[in-house]
Amino acid sequence: MKLNKASLILLTFAIGFTSCKEPPEPIVISPNHFHASVDKVIEVMVHDIFSPPVASRIFAYPNIAAYEIMAQKDSTYQSLKGQISHLKDIPKPANSIAINYPLSALMAHIEVSKRLIFSEQRIETFRDSLYHIWETKNKTEFEASKNYALQVSNFITDWLNNDNYSQTRTMNKFDLDPNNEARWQPTPPAYMDGLEPHWGKIRPFVIDSASQYRPVPPPPFSMDEDSHFYKELKEVYDISNKITENGDESEEVLIARFWDCNPYVSVTRGHLMFAVKKITPGAHWIGITKIACKTEEADFNRTVFAYTKTSIAIADAFISCWDEKYRSNLVRPETLINKYWDDDWKPILQTPPFPEYTSGHSVVSGAASTVLTDIFGDNFSFLDDTETAYGLPIRPFPSFNVAAKEAAMSRMYGGIHYRAAVEVGIGQGIKIGDLVNTRLQMKN
Repeated sequence: MKLNKASLILLTFAIGFTSCKEPPEPIVISPNHFHASVDKVIEVMVHDIFSPPVASRIFAYPNIAAYEIMAQKDSTYQSLKGQISHLKDIPKPANSIAINYPLSALMAHIEVSKRLIFSEQRIETFRDSLYHIWETKNKTEFEASKNYALQVSNFITDWLNNDNYSQTRTMNKFDLDPNNEARWQPTPPAYMDGLEPHWGKIRPFVIDSASQYRPVPPPPFSMDEDSHFYKELKEVYDISNKITENGDESEEVLIARFWDCNPYVSVTRGHLMFAVKKITPGAHWIGITKIACKTEEADFNRTVFAYTKTSIAIADAFISCWDEKYRSNLVRPETLINKYWDDDWKPILQTPPFPEYTSGHSVVSGAASTVLTDIFGDNFSFLDDTETAYGLPIRPFPSFNVAAKEAAMSRMYGGIHYRAAVEVGIGQGIKIGDLVNTRLQMKN
């Protein structure tokens, strides 16, 4: 068949157009993409009301999934396999050429997070909006990266399913000892059961066992006026009365409210009881990690590294702290103050539903601040705007360690912890943070 001149011109144009068509652009993933994924997970966790220990688990595993993918392509970072003794080598891709590793790491973070929360649809909506953009931009890169992210997500899911979490869901509630006034009793207004009494049985990441940094026992219970315990109880009562004598605007009250981080505050209105939802203490320190990364203008890989190392320390801090809480099983200040001195007294903060010693905020803050100091430096000043979503002002800090000390003392100001729980607790957390820094060699 002969082509006329016009057909030849059209054919030549078509061939030229096809040959000059530019290949699809690579998908560019920034640190802000990862921050947004973490923020979305926190938003869903607040909605679903996860307890502080459970929330720490939800932070750790998705970050590790992202980190392990990222570390394969960046020789600056070293895999956690073997460093976390029970973590094996993640699957390797059959063909790595088409994979965008930052994209795949982000996808794995989203996927593992989705599997750990209740409101999966909220994560799926967030994910699908991003997937549409990425698939339109570069379908080949998108598909290769997604397939590998799912492969790693399945591996991490199999790993996390063996950490004893599911077994603790079916264990007995905490047995109260109502005839022993030294032991923890449920507190108003909700009088909830003891929260996560078996969390010490969760498999840790870096510490050898939940009791590795078992703290000294709390001061022996005694209502003798000369006893150490009595004096600590009286100190809580006196501080509370002093800092509230001129209303709720003293610096100590502001500090207490800033670090409240109670994911479920029960509010009673007549016969109606409802919850005011907030972030957990672990989420507050994850928020500080975000602030540090943004302040430093950390790149994507360093951002993933910072989140991962910090979340591991937070997770082990909760395991260590909760192991001690249900061993010492110490009564809260509110119970004794109401019984012996003032039945109308209420702490500034609502007493959370678990034993007193040691202070969870103190242990977690000690661990997180120690790791963040190792990453970003000792005198890293920052503006903490983590609580602005809950109507609280921005607070400046000259260092992570100063922030941790304030977080710990906030629990005494709030009327929910004795001094020993705060001071011993932050030391307990620092030991965990030091171990994470020493044992995890994440940077080459």
